[in-house]
Amino acid sequence: MTCDDVRPRLLDYQRGRLPLPAQAEVRTHLDACADCGRAEAVEQELTSVLEHRLPQYPASLALKRRLAAEWPARGVERSWWSRWRPALVPALAAASVVLVVTPILYYERATSRAASERTSLVAEAVNDHLRVLSSQHPLDIESGGFHQVKPWFEGRLDFAPVVAFEGDAEFPLRGGAVGYFRDRKAAVFVYARRLHPISLLVFRAEGLAWPTRELTRIGSVEAYTTAERGFNVIMWRTRELGYALVSDVDVRDLRQLAARMAGGQ
Repeated sequence: MTCDDVRPRLLDYQRGRLPLPAQAEVRTHLDACADCGRAEAVEQELTSVLEHRLPQYPASLALKRRLAAEWPARGVERSWWSRWRPALVPALAAASVVLVVTPILYYERATSRAASERTSLVAEAVNDHLRVLSSQHPLDIESGGFHQVKPWFEGRLDFAPVVAFEGDAEFPLRGGAVGYFRDRKAAVFVYARRLHPISLLVFRAEGLAWPTRELTRIGSVEAYTTAERGFNVIMWRTRELGYALVSDVDVRDLRQLAARMAGGQ
C-alpha cells in the first residue's frame, strides 16, 4: 500500500473495520512509514478529544421534574417544534460541539504538522552529517583555502552557495562536497573544531516548512537550535537559501561558529 491508500483508511483501521488482509497491509505500511505513523497518532488524538474531552452538562433535577409534569398535559395537537424536537435537539447539540471543537482540532493538527516538519528537517540534517562521517571519501575537494573550495561548486549546483565565513585557526575549513538535502542538491562545507568535524549544509529553502517558533537570535539571523541523536543542530534561513550546521561539538562552540557564518549575511 502507498501513503495515498493508507491515509483514508486510518479511522477504519483503528476501529477494526478493515478485512484482516487489509488490516495487516496497513500495519505493515505504518511500521515502515514515519509520516503515516504520525498521521495515525494525530487521528488517535482526534478520537480521544471527541470521546473524552468534550464537556457534558446533565439536566438539573428541577428541569427534569418540570418536563415530567408538563409532558402528559400536552394535547394531541403539537407544534412543529414538539414533533421535530427529538430529532433536532441532538443535531443542534452536535452542531454546537463541532463549532466549539473544530478550531481546537485545527490548531492541534496545525501544530502537530509544523512540529513534524521541523523534526523531519532536523533528522535530514543529522543524516547528511552522518553520511559525511561514514563516507570513505567525504570530501570532493580538500581545502586549499576558501577561495579554492567555493568556486569548485560552480556548475555542480543549481544555485550559488553564499557563505560568509572562510575558516580560521579555531574552525579550519577542511573541504567541500556536493550532497543532497531532501529532494535537492546541497553544498556541504566541512569545518573542524579540534578533532570534531562540523558539517555546514547550504541548500535552496523554498518549499520547505521552515521553523518559525522557538527561534534564537544568532548574529544577524533568527536560528532554530536543537539536538538530535547526540548531535547539536543549528538551522537558519537567509532569503532563498537554507543553512544547517551539525556537529557533536559543544553547543556553545557551534553557536560561536554559526554567529561567524551568519554575521555577514
